[in-house]
Amino acid sequence: MSDTALNLDDEPVAAAPEEADALQQVRPVPRISVQAFCETQAVASTIERMSEDRRMSKAQTRVYMGGLAAAVEFYQTAPTPNLIFLEIACGRDELMARLNELADVCDPSSRVVIIGHHNDIALYRELIRAGISEYMVAPVSLSDLMSTISGLFADPEADPIGRSIAFVGAKGGVGASTIAHNVSWAISTLFENEVVVVDMDLPFGTANINFDQDPAQGIAEAVFSPERLDEVYLDRLLANCAEHLSLLAAPSTLDRSYDFDTNAFSSLIDIAQRTAPAVVLDVPHGWNGWTKATLTNADEVVIVAAPELANLRNTKNLIDTLRGLRPNDSAPRLVINQVGVPKRPEISVSDFSDPLEIEPAAVIPFDAQLFGNAANSGRMLAETDAASPVVATLGQLAHLVTGRSVAVPKHKPGLQALLARLKKS
Repeated sequence: MSDTALNLDDEPVAAAPEEADALQQVRPVPRISVQAFCETQAVASTIERMSEDRRMSKAQTRVYMGGLAAAVEFYQTAPTPNLIFLEIACGRDELMARLNELADVCDPSSRVVIIGHHNDIALYRELIRAGISEYMVAPVSLSDLMSTISGLFADPEADPIGRSIAFVGAKGGVGASTIAHNVSWAISTLFENEVVVVDMDLPFGTANINFDQDPAQGIAEAVFSPERLDEVYLDRLLANCAEHLSLLAAPSTLDRSYDFDTNAFSSLIDIAQRTAPAVVLDVPHGWNGWTKATLTNADEVVIVAAPELANLRNTKNLIDTLRGLRPNDSAPRLVINQVGVPKRPEISVSDFSDPLEIEPAAVIPFDAQLFGNAANSGRMLAETDAASPVVATLGQLAHLVTGRSVAVPKHKPGLQALLARLKKS
């Protein structure tokens, strides 16, 4: 559903027959966030109409006036979306200078489409070489805008837009699912990005309880009916937990056995990654073909462990094995949870992490009241006590696993480095 910050008084305008025919060729847009900064009412109206199209129903779209200057000011304090439309009426030199200002506050993963008022082929080529996703010349049509977004995010041959983040416990009962669910919540609220949580513990999954959901369908229908699985079918199985968060829930019943082939979840994860920027995989503690394949192929792996000896042994085995299976990826991230349980002898954080040759990404203290209240009420920790230091720690972990900086640096390496080439031209 679109969410527009610009109120337009114009009545809805039906698309012309030629435009309607062109729109029939456009694929539905996945769960992405789109923001537009316009300088003219004509472009703003067209993007507003686009946000109301059925093919944009999963995307969150906001339209603002003020152009590039407004975008730079806005992103000083707000997270950047998956896609930014910028209407530009200035010349080349001013455009380059302002784009450098945008690069200082724009996340490198955000894609930028410029809508200009000059049909300048040389400028188009320079912008494309510099990393701008597309340069369009106003006036733009509804079909032009939709085709651009579809080409960037809905192309079946394109790389998945979603980052898969797998959470697994070094031992049962260490709170891996709770951490996974709360980090998912943090990603969806901090960055206003769409997140899909996949509860892969079919017999004993707790995501439906933690999110206070009772969906009639979920991951079982997807796994046991692979011939039906596509983006449309997956969308029907998702339960909406919050504005930017959806859940593929486990049935949590024992009415059947859950024995799966090694690649049973591969197509499900691939499709989920084509529909949302972040896919959080809640992997049950265990070691078999499909859990091994899931952890091997995930973009990020987070191991959650408690500070005791069996956890240390299992964590080392997991890290060593995954380093061998993923030689070209970074090492799994370690979260030490339940630190400081009263009267429980435990290994210190340094003694736990030193044999692993890895620094913990997060150390979370034991807080029976905070976690107990949240679990028993079906709420996230941030909903229970937003001021808790644990919530802040989970927010920092959300930045790490999504590849976002905790604080915006003065110079972003992505767009900034690419734009530097323009200065030399």
